[in-house]
Amino acid sequence: MSNYRTSMQIVGDLLTVTKESGEEGIKTTRLLAQANLSHSRLSKFLENLTGSGLINKIEYDGKNTFVITPKGRQYLEDYMKFSNVAGAFGLEL
Repeated sequence: MSNYRTSMQIVGDLLTVTKESGEEGIKTTRLLAQANLSHSRLSKFLENLTGSGLINKIEYDGKNTFVITPKGRQYLEDYMKFSNVAGAFGLEL
């Protein structure tokens, strides 16, 4: 059995970590550590997440902070429900 995460799982992890950071958001370095991704992979995921409106990027003083959007919260909630249903049937996402 593989321990690698799928893109879907990584997106779920990124949204969860961003949501848990609250309204202050999360900075890139902390997101890198908590999501356990390389900088280049994280950049690609963040580009997709911001492009699809699931998180917002706030630039201040040359630093980026990321905050989950209402659309991102809804996506995460639906993803978790689907993941639980799939798990009940022995499937991994």
